[in-house]
Amino acid sequence: MSHQQFAAEEPPAAGGKRLPPHADLNLLRTFLGVYRAGSFTAAAPGLGLSQPTVTAQIRTLEQQAGWVLFTRLPRGVEPTPYAHELAAQIAGALDSLATLEDSGATAAPVHLAGPSELLCVRVLPALAPLVADGVQLRVTQGLPEPLLEEMRAGRQDLVITTRRPRGRALESVPLADEEYLLVANPAWAERVEGADEPCAALSAVPMVTYAEDLPILRRYWRTVFGKQLTARAAVTVPNLYAVLSAVNAGAGYSVLPRSLCEEYLHSGHLALLHDPEEPPLNTLFLVQRPGDNTNPDLVRVRDRLRQAALDW
Repeated sequence: MSHQQFAAEEPPAAGGKRLPPHADLNLLRTFLGVYRAGSFTAAAPGLGLSQPTVTAQIRTLEQQAGWVLFTRLPRGVEPTPYAHELAAQIAGALDSLATLEDSGATAAPVHLAGPSELLCVRVLPALAPLVADGVQLRVTQGLPEPLLEEMRAGRQDLVITTRRPRGRALESVPLADEEYLLVANPAWAERVEGADEPCAALSAVPMVTYAEDLPILRRYWRTVFGKQLTARAAVTVPNLYAVLSAVNAGAGYSVLPRSLCEEYLHSGHLALLHDPEEPPLNTLFLVQRPGDNTNPDLVRVRDRLRQAALDW
């Protein structure tokens, strides 16, 4: 089989139509990339092409085949029945060819993204053995929606997010449940210890947060105390690491993920202010870039994260 031409296999596609007997291999690769990525934009980086080139190649293949392969949507594309049939015919052969072409080549870096604190405390320590074994990582921190948009554009391979992606273009699996704890410096904890009304006792303690709208604290109050949080922050800082630093130094109290503050609780630098029967949990999701990724290191990173998360 030529690297420039690909002979279609039987059976004929939907509606009795057949792939042109000698379709250009590059067009078929582009088609399969779009089919798996769900959009022209997301497919382009993985194909090493610009988005206009991807669009032009799909139009050429549609003209040659006499089929409409994709229905354009406001965001992405929807494969037609002809596209599903074509993908079934060519995917196995193209993947086998890609494996042969890539054999002996150095695996590409794995692009991984997620919340900065989780990356530092959980993710990078879990992946350190893979890095020592030759896996290359390109790690980005950020908020869920911008990171998922980067994935849709093909710039991220794996994203850990606290929100399940909307729509069907990105598939996710639950990775772990993150527990949130109400903590303070032991000196402040002594003032509220044994209080019948923890909320009332905490009104005299400064509050530390990373955002003015108090997202984590408000959720804790709502789910644990069944009340609306009315207090205002005494200190607002850029991120959860800064919250931890301020609370550890005695600036006040806050709600932090267990992964971030567990070491300080064990050492006695922080104290637990409240121990509910059911502390609030935040589910972490692992999202993988759409498509049949052939990078073996990506699979190793994904599987290692899933295994490590069992102990998180």
